[in-house]
Parts: sequence; structure tokens; C-alpha cells
Amino acid sequence: MASLALDLVLWLTDVRGHIPRFDDFRPVPAASSTGAGYLVRVLTIMASVFAALSLAVWLAIQLLYSTSID
Repeated sequence: MASLALDLVLWLTDVRGHIPRFDDFRPVPAASSTGAGYLVRVLTIMASVFAALSLAVWLAIQLLYSTSID
């Protein structure tokens, strides 16, 4: 009964699915495919930083230009 209660607690806290069994271990592939995903993530971050900086410069120019005309 205690084993069933422990299994229920682990299942409710979603820990049960993260405990590996011996048949879950598979050999690691020789060539990792994470390089392309990492490159896309880095390029996305760089593009968003560039867009934010461009927007900040454009807003600064607009604010400076609008205050100099008055």
C-alpha cells in the first residue's frame, strides 16, 4: 500500500515520468544536430537586439529633432 501511495504522489507531482528506466538509455548519436538550432537562436537574439537598438536610435533622433524645431 505504501508503494502505491508513493507511486501516486510521484505521479501527481509529475516526477514519475522523469525517472529513467534501464531500457530508456539509448546510444548517443555520433553527430549532434543541436548546432543548427543554436545558430538559429543566436541569429534571432542578434536580430532582436539590432532591431531594439535601431528603434532606440530612431526615437532619440525624432525626439531631438522635434525639440530643436520649437
